[in-house]
Amino acid sequence: MKTPDQLTDLFRAHGLRVTPQRQSVFRALHGNHGHPTAEAVHALVVQEMPTVSLRTVYATLHDLAAMGEIGELELGTGSARFDPNTSLHHHLVCDRCGKVHDVEATFASVRLPDDLEGGFEVSGTEIVFRGRCGPCRAAKDVQHPGPSPDPAARLSPAGSQTPSGDAPHG
Repeated sequence: MKTPDQLTDLFRAHGLRVTPQRQSVFRALHGNHGHPTAEAVHALVVQEMPTVSLRTVYATLHDLAAMGEIGELELGTGSARFDPNTSLHHHLVCDRCGKVHDVEATFASVRLPDDLEGGFEVSGTEIVFRGRCGPCRAAKDVQHPGPSPDPAARLSPAGSQTPSGDAPHG
C-alpha cells in the first residue's frame, strides 16, 4: 500500500479533497496488514482525531477502493473488510471469531466447466477458505458458532479494536 503522502498526492491527482480526516485514515491504514472493517479503522482514527465520523471513514475507504488502492471484501463476517494487499491472493476466514488471513497461493486448476460458462468471461478467481483458526479451535468456549455481527463485540477489553479489525485472542 502507498504511504500516506503518496495517497494524499493520489487524491489530489484525482481531484478529490484532501482533509486532515482523510489523511488520518491514510495513516491508520499505513502498515496495516490485516483486513480491517471501517469500524476498526474509525476506532484508530478517533484516537488521533476524536471528531471524525464513521461516514468520513467509509467515504475515504470507498474512494481508495474505487482507485484500486485497497480491496473491499465481503466475507460474511458481519461487516465489509478492507484489504490493503491488492496483489492476487486468497483468504482464510475463521467462522468463530471472523479473523481473516491472506493466502498467497495459485490455484491454476480452478475453473468453470465449459458447459457452465454460458458466455461469461471470467476475469479472476478469489478463493475463501472457511474454518476455525488455531486459537478458536483451542478455546473451550464453543457456545458462539459464528462471528458477531455487532462490531462492538470485536472490541478488546480495553475498549479499542485491534488494528486489523480482527478479534483479539487472549
